[in-house]
Amino acid sequence: MATKDELVYAGEKGRFTLYTGLCKGCGLCIEKCPTGVLDWNDVLGVYGTPSVLPVAKGKVCTGCGICQQLCPDCAIKVERTRAG
Repeated sequence: MATKDELVYAGEKGRFTLYTGLCKGCGLCIEKCPTGVLDWNDVLGVYGTPSVLPVAKGKVCTGCGICQQLCPDCAIKVERTRAG
C-alpha cells in the first residue's frame, strides 16, 4: 500500500515505486530510460521540483530497473514480476 510520500505504478512486468520525499527531480532516470516511459509528473519532489511518472506517452514500465540503479538519491524502487 502506498503512502502519501510514494507514487506506485503496478504494471504487468513489475512494480515501480517513487519516493517523492527523496526525489530531487534531477531527471537522470528520464534521460536513461531505454523505453522512454518515464516523464515529468505534476507531483513535486522534496525540493519543489517535479518528480517522475512511469507511464509516459502511453507506454508501460518494463521493470528493467535501470532508473533504480541510476538514481543518486535512492528515490526509485523497481520490483519485477515473475513470469509464469
